[in-house]
Amino acid sequence: MNQEKAENTAQLDRSTPAFSVLLSSTPRGARLARLLAESQLRDWGLPSDPGRLLVAELAANAASHGRVAGRDFRLTLRLARDVLHIEVADTRRERLPVLQRPPVDAESGRGLVLVDALADRWGVTEGLFPRKTVWAELRLMRPEPGAPGSGGAGGLPQGT
Repeated sequence: MNQEKAENTAQLDRSTPAFSVLLSSTPRGARLARLLAESQLRDWGLPSDPGRLLVAELAANAASHGRVAGRDFRLTLRLARDVLHIEVADTRRERLPVLQRPPVDAESGRGLVLVDALADRWGVTEGLFPRKTVWAELRLMRPEPGAPGSGGAGGLPQGT
């Protein structure tokens, strides 16, 4: 997947809408990542979910599992054609995420399960030591005008 990711990144150009910010590797930084992503998605005219949920999980992982005192994590959002690309980079390359199914009674450990369920694709790219980037992609489907759920006429059944 790393080569696939590199090829996708190479296709991006300067005209690609993008947002990037450094945030503290704390629960507060993770919360701010979610709020900033929600605001940016709204500015781009996109629905906040599931992008906001993906950012929340990836940022929470960076703030807990990728945390190094005094080092921040970076949130990057890119919009290329019909794909939203989300990246969260931290400085704990030795702690690569692994998708695991937690026991039913576990109180945590479902973040990557959620990412796997919501994202069309996701993966990890190792950067220059000590960085790693966990990324997720969402294919965006804009509703056709007048389609059910699009807010156009005919979206809900009319009473008889």
